[in-house]
Amino acid sequence: MSNTVRKNFVFDAKVASHLEELANADQKSMTAFLQSVIEERYEEIEVQEKLKAIDDFFSLTRGSFDGRSIQEIKADWDV
Repeated sequence: MSNTVRKNFVFDAKVASHLEELANADQKSMTAFLQSVIEERYEEIEVQEKLKAIDDFFSLTRGSFDGRSIQEIKADWDV
């Protein structure tokens, strides 16, 4: 079985013309061009989501040491 799905889109004439020109410039069909553009954008979004998740994780741990860094806590242990 095929993993393809058929979707119909309606574009303004100007946008449709641009799509055709862009696809021709990349020597791709309009479908292949749109697939590559969508996948590139989706990858960007995935990276942004992963970076946000990492930032959120570290934001949660920021206050875990009473506002002090781990280096400050370790320095106090050495005293």
